[in-house]
Amino acid sequence: MSTALTKTYDSYHFGLASDLADRQLKQLVRLFNTPTNTVDSVLGGRSSVTIAQIEGIGSVVVKYYTRGGLLRYMVKRRYVKWGETRCQTEYELLQKVRNLGVSAPEPIAYAFQGSLFYKGWLVTREIKQKQTLAELSCADEEHAQIAMKELINQVSTLVNNNIFHVDLHPGNVLVDSHDRVFLLDFDKACLSRKNKNKLRDQYLSRWRRAVIKHRLPEMLCEMMCTGLGKNYEAE
Repeated sequence: MSTALTKTYDSYHFGLASDLADRQLKQLVRLFNTPTNTVDSVLGGRSSVTIAQIEGIGSVVVKYYTRGGLLRYMVKRRYVKWGETRCQTEYELLQKVRNLGVSAPEPIAYAFQGSLFYKGWLVTREIKQKQTLAELSCADEEHAQIAMKELINQVSTLVNNNIFHVDLHPGNVLVDSHDRVFLLDFDKACLSRKNKNKLRDQYLSRWRRAVIKHRLPEMLCEMMCTGLGKNYEAE
């Protein structure tokens, strides 16, 4: 159940980590209606985001939920509301994993517009001076190895709490200038009923597939397999 403060501004429904003034909500609404920057990752993934300054908050990242696959050519940004919206679900999961000690972007707010059919947005605090683990591994393998050790600890925490990040790959891991590791994109992440070994294997399979497909350093696979394997081999 959401612990967010709920608020309506104009025709937008907000869930907030803390109360925001109308002038701040107005800034966010303006961003929601601004053409997005499509970000290309090393892994070829594309996400629609805008980075902007919000008075009293600082630099934030606004994520726009867009459809993939063939359906995007017919309905690109609208979803059917059935229970929680996607933006609320991701917002709540970010709060949950952060409370468990996993480093993920700090959620500021989620918002949606519409009733049966809606558009959604997620607002998080920007992580400064960062690059993806995929980029780092190609440019500085020694620092990437340091980041991998911390990443393995964080993935182990997810596994221990039965949380499956369905799209964890080196392009969804940020490393800042202090070698701190942040996991991105918890959209569609979920609680798993599988035992820890099977859940671990799902993480390893997705991770290995991305590393091989995009010809990233083999070290990324070797360290992840060795690290997670040691954590769960006795089960």
